[in-house]
Amino acid sequence: MSEIRLAAEPRNEFGKGAARRARRAGLVPAVVYGHGHAPVHLNLPGHDLMLALKTPNALISLPIDGKQEFVLPKAVQREAIKRTIEHVDLILVKRGEKVTVEVPVHTEGELAPGGNLLEHVLNALPIEAEATHLPEAVTVSIEGLEAGASIHAKDITLPSGASLAVDEDAVVLQVIGAQAEAPAEETEEAAEAEATEA
Repeated sequence: MSEIRLAAEPRNEFGKGAARRARRAGLVPAVVYGHGHAPVHLNLPGHDLMLALKTPNALISLPIDGKQEFVLPKAVQREAIKRTIEHVDLILVKRGEKVTVEVPVHTEGELAPGGNLLEHVLNALPIEAEATHLPEAVTVSIEGLEAGASIHAKDITLPSGASLAVDEDAVVLQVIGAQAEAPAEETEEAAEAEATEA
């Protein structure tokens, strides 16, 4: 995953009023913490941050205390209605450092015919990988799977250098059999027959 560079400016004003002023100016208040450093308070460009966060586990490069530092999104607060970003917590990471993240599980292929349903028991798979080489997702083939089939964490091929951070026997996906339903016409005929007998 390539790094995403964002501009940043120190945030010296705090409280709701300061946060509202920052958002009106198109900025998002942020806090960077980790590695034993005191928390660093910043304002980030809102639009650029929104685009960056479209990538799961985005590796963001920020200017902090005169140096370019890598951070990962830890917690994102959004406005309830408009879903705009109100605040973000970022965690400092170093090149070569292993971190635990959750990556989305994508599927490819088609289930066996029969109207069965695919249930995502885990929408995201916890893995451990180097902070600067985090995969955006893992892809699983569901081609030809029939009712009752399941895919466990250990069945998923991980990118080089990544390892599971969840029980290898944890169920990630399972196929649920289609529920048999009587055709509408038959149901209506049965109801009419019962009414006639009564």
